[in-house]
Amino acid sequence: MLEELILYVARSLVDHPDSVEVYSRGSGRVVTYYLNVDARDMGKVIGRQGKIAKAFRDVLSVAATREGVRANLEIREI
Repeated sequence: MLEELILYVARSLVDHPDSVEVYSRGSGRVVTYYLNVDARDMGKVIGRQGKIAKAFRDVLSVAATREGVRANLEIREI
């Protein structure tokens, strides 16, 4: 469910939605999600002074809390 949320939000923000990938690693109740986007779309996902990335992480944190886990998000360029 959380991967679908990340994909939906990220694909809505970028110009190259086909290049968006999400995978996760975690143990127990802590999961780290890795969001890979095209290098040309990094600015759109991060935003000015990281405001979009912070909002993205806040939404993910709320959704993860509802599922009983703690989630971290790392944004990477392909």
